[in-house]
Amino acid sequence: MTTCISSSWNANWPEPVEIRTPRLILRTAEPDDLEAIHAVLSDPRATRWWSTPPYETLDQSRDWLDAMIANGPDHPDFVVEWNGRVIGKAGFYVMPDVGYILHPDVWGQGLAGEAVGAVIDHVFNTRTVDTLTADVDPENAASIRLLQRLGFVRTGFGERTWNVGGVWKDSLYFALSRADRAMMATGQAPA
Repeated sequence: MTTCISSSWNANWPEPVEIRTPRLILRTAEPDDLEAIHAVLSDPRATRWWSTPPYETLDQSRDWLDAMIANGPDHPDFVVEWNGRVIGKAGFYVMPDVGYILHPDVWGQGLAGEAVGAVIDHVFNTRTVDTLTADVDPENAASIRLLQRLGFVRTGFGERTWNVGGVWKDSLYFALSRADRAMMATGQAPA
């Protein structure tokens, strides 16, 4: 179960959304998140399946975080907090493509599934989009399993779609329809 709550915000911005799950808080990014985000984006284990090599400088992470913040608080892209610390991000930098990255120290605890499931439900509850998508490296078995558990189905394959640090990567494409997600919520298998 997730809960969305608003908090006070600068009058020039829409109120930010905070999503709470049993263990996580997903919220609008803030400049103070820089050190924690850099700890994720500079870790080679975390970025093994990411669209860029590990960031080498704090300035690279600052640029990334600034771009996330510049999208505004009404954009469904969130930092993920667990036990009071930022451990990554989950959301939609560009709709309808879901993206997520968590620090490897928290892998294997179901936190990615909890975070991604929450942002999916948030988007389906607040947007008119009928289908969400994901682009995954075919070698990223854990992410593929996560997407499938959330109801995504494979829709295609692309060769040499990402050049990450001079190495070409392939892509598996996945999609999740609003109808399939609703069926899963009632305990039914998607069509």
